[in-house]
Amino acid sequence: MVDAHHHLWDPAVRPYPWMAGAALAPIRRAYTVADLRAAAGDQVGATVLVQTVSSVAETEEFLATAATSGGLVAGVVGWLDLTGTDVGTEIDRLRAGPLVGVRHQVEDEPAPDWLLRDDVTRGLAALGARGLAYDLLVRAPQRAAALATVRRHDDVRFVVDHAGKPAIAAGEWEPWASWIVAMAGCEDVVCKLSGLVTEADWDDWDTARIRPYAEHVLATFGADRVMFGSDWPVCELAGDYRDVLTLTDELLAGCTATERAAVLGGTARRVYALP
Repeated sequence: MVDAHHHLWDPAVRPYPWMAGAALAPIRRAYTVADLRAAAGDQVGATVLVQTVSSVAETEEFLATAATSGGLVAGVVGWLDLTGTDVGTEIDRLRAGPLVGVRHQVEDEPAPDWLLRDDVTRGLAALGARGLAYDLLVRAPQRAAALATVRRHDDVRFVVDHAGKPAIAAGEWEPWASWIVAMAGCEDVVCKLSGLVTEADWDDWDTARIRPYAEHVLATFGADRVMFGSDWPVCELAGDYRDVLTLTDELLAGCTATERAAVLGGTARRVYALP
């Protein structure tokens, strides 16, 4: 199994603005590769470590962590300034390590059309020219710009994080469901089956309430364009790593062996070009 989406962090090293507030206190501590091994167990053979803040220093640390992880962390989706004039040079420098993609926390940008800025467009083109993926972290306000962006760039592989963050706890279906159909209509877009437990009610979720969202993603994208991600340790707000693995197994109960193999590893290895 490949876990295509997890994080590591240490609040003693740098601030994490998104982690402020009492609700996030349970995960406001250091999480290491050793913690990841203990949480994931033998079932997970490789992972993709994903950025948490807008920091090139964090990306460099993640690349070093991957290099010393004994093959567990097979790739890093890092951060770099897509709006910078030297973005191509910066990508080339960071690719000395296992950089497989780039992500920016677009959901936190004040302007909902941030992705459509000219400098971001230039940065995405540089990313595509070098064969790296771009992870889309968006919520409802940014979804329209995300759709316009993927339609604009047929030279970039896009990965939708957390299925576009449907507000499961609030019962959102539309317009999320139609947006997923539109995104799936773009050939160079894949979707992560990740982060859904924390879009549901943290204290009151079950497979039955999450299943419609997962089934919609699988039906529209197809298993060969869907990848599993634990979103650990963020998931610990609603359930531990084993809870997420159990949920995923139940969500894939209707899939064939070939489809399961794609979601649980094949798609991630292909899209992120993992070893």
